[in-house]
Amino acid sequence: MYYSTQYQSPIGPLTLACHDGKLVGLWMEGQKYFGNTVPDRLVEKNDEPVLVASKLWLDAYFAGEEPAITQLPLAPIGGSFRQGVWKILCDIPYGQVTTYGDIAKRMATYMRTQSMSSQAVGGAVGHNPISIIIPCHRVVGAHGSLTGYAGGIGVKVTLLRLEGVDLSRFSIPKKGTAL
Repeated sequence: MYYSTQYQSPIGPLTLACHDGKLVGLWMEGQKYFGNTVPDRLVEKNDEPVLVASKLWLDAYFAGEEPAITQLPLAPIGGSFRQGVWKILCDIPYGQVTTYGDIAKRMATYMRTQSMSSQAVGGAVGHNPISIIIPCHRVVGAHGSLTGYAGGIGVKVTLLRLEGVDLSRFSIPKKGTAL
C-alpha cells in the first residue's frame, strides 16, 4: 500500500508518499510528473512514521537548518540510470550547486563509459520523485542558467536563496519547459 500526507510549506502545499516504511515521493502542487512513479493509488495516512519524520525534516529545512538526507529512508522509484543520477544529487552539499555536465561526467565514470549526455542527466534530474530532499534544485546549466526545475524556476530560486546560494552569478532563461 502507498500512503500519502500533505505538508503546508512556504512554497505551497507538498504531497509526500511512502511505501513499506520508506519515502517514495515528495511533489509540489502542479509539479511536472506529479506522482508518476507511484504504481498504485495513494491512501491518505497522516501518522505513517516515515511521513511524520519527513515533515519534521521539512520543518528543519524551511527553518534554515541543514538536515541530513541520510536521516530519512528514501526509496525513489526508477530505473538504474535515474537511480544513479539521484544518488549523485544526494551528494550535492547544502548551499552549493553543480551542473548537469558535472553530473554527466560522474555518471560516465560510474557507468564505465567515455561520455554521458547532459540532456539524459537532465531528464533523470527532472523526473526526481523526491523533490527538495533529493536536491535537484541544486543543479544548474553550464553557463550559470537556472534552467530546468519541474517545480518551476521561481521555486528553484526560493530554495537556493533559503540555502544561502549567491544567485548574482546565475541567470534565468528567457524560454524553456521548466519556467
